[in-house]
Amino acid sequence: MQQWEQLPVYQKAREIMDLVGSIIDSVEKTDIEVNDPIEAEMIQHNLKYMGINAGTIPAKIAGASSEDMLYDIKMENAAIIRKAARELITDARGLQMHGYPDTEYLDLLRTEVDEFRVLFAEWVKTFDCWNYVIDRWGLFNPPGVNYDDVDPDDDIPFNFEDFDGLDDL
Repeated sequence: MQQWEQLPVYQKAREIMDLVGSIIDSVEKTDIEVNDPIEAEMIQHNLKYMGINAGTIPAKIAGASSEDMLYDIKMENAAIIRKAARELITDARGLQMHGYPDTEYLDLLRTEVDEFRVLFAEWVKTFDCWNYVIDRWGLFNPPGVNYDDVDPDDDIPFNFEDFDGLDDL
């Protein structure tokens, strides 16, 4: 078992993925009265993106769980995870608006995502914000670091003559 598979946030993400799979199966087996082909397409859109978002969450948790991964990459994955979880709720609302009758499954999904949110927030607090390179886009820098700060590594002197043997490689 991989280390990230033991994380509570990952385990909850897998539970959500399984629940979404069951909801998708249920919707596909339910006769929802649709009077418009555009409405039918919207339901299919909801189902497609629910599946994609549910699969994205555990994959991005696994990808961000390496201890030596840089802070900005972890935060980028965290932002994608948050977006995917929020879109699950939006798509659940869409199914409900289109007449999916088994709303207790959608309520269960909302509860599971809310429980996931707490685990997620605690997991993000464990990110080492001092293992970073400056994010020149300015989105995922640690507190107090700005996109236009001088990179401290730029002050390290580098002498090409110290690496004479590199030409032979």
